[in-house]
Order: sequence, then C-alpha cells, then structure tokens
Amino acid sequence: MAADLSRAQARRIALAAQGFADAAHAAPTMRTLERAVTRTGVLQVDSVNVLERAHRMPLYSRMGPYDVDLLRRAAERRPRRLVEYWAHVQALMPVSLWPLMRHRMEDYRAEGKWGMDVDPRLVPRVLELVAERGPVTARELEADLGGSRTTEHWGWNWSQARKVLDRLYLVGEVAIAGRTPSFEVRYDLPERVLPADVLAVPVPTRAQACTELVRRAAASHGVASEACLRDYYRMTVADTRSAVATLVETGELEPVTVEGWARPAYRLAGARLPRRIAARTLLSPFDPVVWERARTEALFGFRYRIEIYTPAHRRVHGYYVLPFLLGDRLVARVDLKADRRDRRLLVLSAHREPSAPAEVAEELGHELVRLAGWLGLDDVEIRGGGDLVPRLPG
Repeated sequence: MAADLSRAQARRIALAAQGFADAAHAAPTMRTLERAVTRTGVLQVDSVNVLERAHRMPLYSRMGPYDVDLLRRAAERRPRRLVEYWAHVQALMPVSLWPLMRHRMEDYRAEGKWGMDVDPRLVPRVLELVAERGPVTARELEADLGGSRTTEHWGWNWSQARKVLDRLYLVGEVAIAGRTPSFEVRYDLPERVLPADVLAVPVPTRAQACTELVRRAAASHGVASEACLRDYYRMTVADTRSAVATLVETGELEPVTVEGWARPAYRLAGARLPRRIAARTLLSPFDPVVWERARTEALFGFRYRIEIYTPAHRRVHGYYVLPFLLGDRLVARVDLKADRRDRRLLVLSAHREPSAPAEVAEELGHELVRLAGWLGLDDVEIRGGGDLVPRLPG
C-alpha cells in the first residue's frame, strides 16, 4: 500500500510549518519576528557562543539578517512578547504559553529537578530581595545571603542564591526579566515581567494544557510522529498520547503514513504542502528542524550528532557544526567559529552530503558571506578539512 505522503512531501510540509515557505521581508520587523516565533513555537536558549547565541540563530535562518535588538525588545521590553521558561529545555517562548506551563510548575514544586538541594529557610528571604531589588542576578544577591559557591552537580559553580532562584523560577514564583551582556539571568516577580492579561488567564487543567501544547507542536511540525510531538515541549508519554487521541477525535490531527517511516504519523489538518521550498541557510545545532535526531534522519536522510561534548580527537565533523539547508534538503555541514577580535568567520571544516547538488559549494559560499555580514565580521577564512573545503570560493 502506498504511503499517504512521500518523504519529499513530508519534508516540504515540515519546512513550511517552520516558516521556510514564508515570503521574505527586505527589512525584518517585529511583526516578522512574531511570525517566525509563531512557526518555531519556542527558541532554545544555550550559553555556547562560539558562533552566535542559540536563540538568535533560528530567527536568522528564517528571516535572514535582522537586527538582534528586535529579539531583545521582544523578550525584555513592554509589551513583552517572549519570556524564558523550561518549555522545550531552557527556551524563549511566547508569553501566551505561561498559563500552559502551570501544570509543569506544579510538577517541579512536587518533585524538584535534578535533585538540586535548596535551603528552604532562604526562600522567603530571596523572594523579599527580588521584590525589593528586582530585576536582579544571583550574583547580586550573594552578599546579602552569605555563603560560598560550590562545585557540586556536574561542576556547576552555583551559589545558594542561584539554587534558590532557579527553584523559584521553575515553580513560577519568579520569572526571567532578561539577561546581562555576560548572559547572566536577571530575575523579577512575575507580575513585573509578564503582561497582566496573561497572568489573569484562568489556569487550564492539565489535560487542556497538554492538548494545546500538542496542538502547537503539530502546528510547528506540520507532520509528525507521536514521539516528535512529545519531544517538542518535552511532555510525558501518557499526556501526549491522550492529547493526540483528543485531537484525532476532533479532526485537528489526521493519521497518515509517510514513506520510509516505521512509526504512525499525524498531519495537522490544513497543513501547507508547498510545491517547492527555496531555502538557502545554515541551521543552528539547536534549531527545531534538527532537535529530534531520529526525525531529522527520517525526513532528510541526515544523521546528525552534536559534538560539542565529544573529545576533540573523536569528533567526526567538528565542534560547532551547522547543517546547510538548500531547497528542501540538508546538503552539507560546516564547523564554524566567529573570531570577533579579528572580525573573521572561520570555516574549520565543511563536508557535503552524498546527495548534494553540484552547486552546493557555490551556494554555501554565498551563505557564509551573508552570515558573516550579519555577525558583523569582515571576512570568511576557510581552513581545516572536509571534502567541501577545496571547492569553497576563496
């Protein structure tokens, strides 16, 4: 029996759902950013800054070169559009997701996270200090609370202030107001961070929240297995399965088969299937297109592993390797580093995929120049190994 969708059709649906079929704007605006975040759902936050902050890159991949101050304003200025929470992992999410995370906050209140020990006697004092001084960093509270930093918990050098603030953040008693230039979190009371109308929304039941989260995951995926839908907002098997059943019953999700997929799949009703995708961009290792590695392989035939935590002598492709999206295929991967002192984009390795078209080197060369310009770098310097390196424009 033929599959409902070929792999190529599923790729185009997935990429359109992520915003790669949207018309380009010559000068991206806040409206462009909001459209992009509607597609991605969340922007993963990560401290690695070898090239660019993780949450900024997916917007570049969809919008092209944009003023990063747009994102800062969306996350830190009124009317606040985005707020950080543990939505996928640490992520910027639309403020409308806050009520849908309340059940997760209650789970953290009951169970804790990572077994991190918190002195309960410090909690009211930390809340009092945040109320008095917020927005405030953990470092700014350390002198008030006393105590020294530790090297417990995988080497994290977290003070008691940091532990208490993280705990309060997870249970929703403080929120992230922004970050310092050195990427330290600034905490404040939720009522001073989130819009009043968001805080006034009645808290949905767990079933209602999970159904909406799966609905949003399906909108960001276009077509997905149950495992894909579960991973997007890091939900439990039981919660996801129940939500999928509800959405199938209402007709919002349509069961489909996809060429080469062993798992049952679901297509969002009305999901766009464009005739072609005309993308040419690099994807962050933390881009939603490549979050779920099994999905990436099933859709693109692209086996991808992040090698940041792999010892240097065991890396296959490099430290910070970005997939190169051309059309509707991942056709190459390139290890990049921003040399900010000398204003150069360093190409440490570049490898083509077996199915890459003949023009892959030329197209990648154009994209590297565009990326360098967005990052404020003057030159692209090609060094290192990989079968694409000799073919890249000098």
